[in-house]
Amino acid sequence: MRLSAAVIALLSTSATALSVFRENGVSANDELDVPGKSPLRFCDAAADRKDDIIIIEEVVLTPNPPEAGQTLTIEASGIVKEAIEEGAYVNLQVKYGYIRLINTSADLCKEMKNVELECPIEKGRISITKNVDLPKEIPPGKYTVEADVYNSDDKHITCLTATVVFPRKGLGFFEDL
Repeated sequence: MRLSAAVIALLSTSATALSVFRENGVSANDELDVPGKSPLRFCDAAADRKDDIIIIEEVVLTPNPPEAGQTLTIEASGIVKEAIEEGAYVNLQVKYGYIRLINTSADLCKEMKNVELECPIEKGRISITKNVDLPKEIPPGKYTVEADVYNSDDKHITCLTATVVFPRKGLGFFEDL
């Protein structure tokens, strides 16, 4: 379950710090990319995000992509357009390939404690830096995560998705040859 905690921490962090457009030309594919250096993408086109409570300015993951057994550093910044209150929630889905591992609704404020934030998150600029130790034992494969986030009054905060591939480790002896 530690993997799901890391994934939740990653997406909770991204959901609490938050851009709609890149300053230089936006193509149909680029407008879904979250600004910065991460595998995060918006679920919806920019026009559909205009009423979201959060504007993501940048998310940087180091290393990018995340690596099993490494410390993942998450740096996020953005603007919260209105307070995020107790009762906010995230609809979370995690897939391993085509297999759904998690499909749940979670208390966003409770999960944000994993990234040392507490509700309410007040309106205004926010910056977050968090280190997450990823376990060495993450099974190799493609993981897809979607987090659709809402405030206590069901106003849309944001929706983010990410796909990360954890490669199969070599056979040790043969890597040294």
